[in-house]
Amino acid sequence: MANKKNVAVIGAGVSGLAAARVFRQTGHSVSVFERSHDLGGVWEPSRSYPGIQTQSPKELYRYTDKPMPEHYPEWPNGAQVHEYLNAYAGDHDLRSLITFNTETSAMGRRTDGKPGWTLNLTRNGEAATEESFDFVAVCTGQFSEKNTLTHPGQDAFTAGGGQVMHSSEYTDPDLVKGKDVVVLGFSKSATDIAVNAVHSGAKSVTIVYRESVWRIPYFIGGLINFKRILYIRKQENMFQAWNLGALDRFKYAIAAPFIWANWRALESLLSIQLKLGKTGLRPKQPIEDTVSCSVPIVTPGLFDLIAEGTIKTVQGTFDHYTKDAISLSNGQTVPADVAILAVGWKLGVPFLPEEYRAKLIESDGQYRLYRIIANPDLPDMGFVGFNSSFCTVLSAEMAANWLVRYADGMLAKQPSAAEMSEDIEMMLDWKRNKRPAAQVYGGLCSAPFHFLHFDELLADMGAAVKKRNPVAENLSPPNAEAYGRFLHSTPGYRVD
Repeated sequence: MANKKNVAVIGAGVSGLAAARVFRQTGHSVSVFERSHDLGGVWEPSRSYPGIQTQSPKELYRYTDKPMPEHYPEWPNGAQVHEYLNAYAGDHDLRSLITFNTETSAMGRRTDGKPGWTLNLTRNGEAATEESFDFVAVCTGQFSEKNTLTHPGQDAFTAGGGQVMHSSEYTDPDLVKGKDVVVLGFSKSATDIAVNAVHSGAKSVTIVYRESVWRIPYFIGGLINFKRILYIRKQENMFQAWNLGALDRFKYAIAAPFIWANWRALESLLSIQLKLGKTGLRPKQPIEDTVSCSVPIVTPGLFDLIAEGTIKTVQGTFDHYTKDAISLSNGQTVPADVAILAVGWKLGVPFLPEEYRAKLIESDGQYRLYRIIANPDLPDMGFVGFNSSFCTVLSAEMAANWLVRYADGMLAKQPSAAEMSEDIEMMLDWKRNKRPAAQVYGGLCSAPFHFLHFDELLADMGAAVKKRNPVAENLSPPNAEAYGRFLHSTPGYRVD
């Protein structure tokens, strides 16, 4: 066991809880700082819009040692996920580690000659205090800072009684009853809110979007759970990953016609099932070129409501507000009492000094993170939960287990700074030139390569067993309990 460290975990969402548990149970002293009044991150009730659900089935959205309750539906709602996270924190006594209503406003390298960082912590809006730590796990993720937009005429619109809000601020469905509602964006949150507004008695609902995207229904063809098709290693192998050898590239060249036919068949099936032709929402790009963390799950009932005209869709974006309407970039005017901006979140680590942010984030927004966890130029620091994924909870737990070993120099394959930098450059080149879809969210997306990503983490950790039997391994979704067993087979650590 390495020397005991004082570790700061910034954020008490899914990833912060995973990091806190792993660091403490491997012998470190852990302090968690959460700016909200409760744990849960995006699942904290005051940040959740009505009707929010997981995009992943509950067997994929879980920690390795804790299945979701049997009575939960396959796609749990926000309140259920929050309850689950509370129960996980209770199982491991994590609440005792968390200081709530505390924001990390700034940080810098320690000045006392020791390795680590000093955090400026603002509690309940009071003057910042300083605390120093040997290691910092940044667990704020990708959904921490709202992306905000303003357009000309907004002040007059709100002064006249109109409302403008970020999607995360839509927490009371009563505010849309009898109102003309316009939703900007076409993400899962945008379509969830649009459908909820219809069911909540809105007078009209309009979605304004830039481009249509491929999205996946919970059951493809109305019969097959999408996890059985898109969350399996066999399907993952249809995408060309990084570091392919000459033989692998030859195999893909031979299989190209069959892979092409597979995707065209899926596109045809989705077009029929989701009425994409009738609604004019069939995307222009091939589905295989867009599969990433930005491919949303279909909100139940969405395309039926669009097809019947209950939800209107308009391609364009906001230009300016008028007294009781929004003028769009295409010249159309849409009546509006409520504008809900489902425009996502800002990527970034605002409390990190600029000199270190420049080492972390490229000029085009791509992150320099080895295994989507660590940067060799940011010592005594790691990132958990920055990996956007179809199995977020498992990804966070895997990253936390990797990070504690990295922090203690106990990875079975402990990389040098040069090796990390070389791998980062290789991955940046692959994303920019061979798979542009991988550049979404700053390149912090492992989809569709979940299995390959986990393979790399387990190999780094020295797992004795990394695969299940061949049939399950190729045709089943990731199994959290199996990955828990793999983690237990790594040398030097055992998280019980």
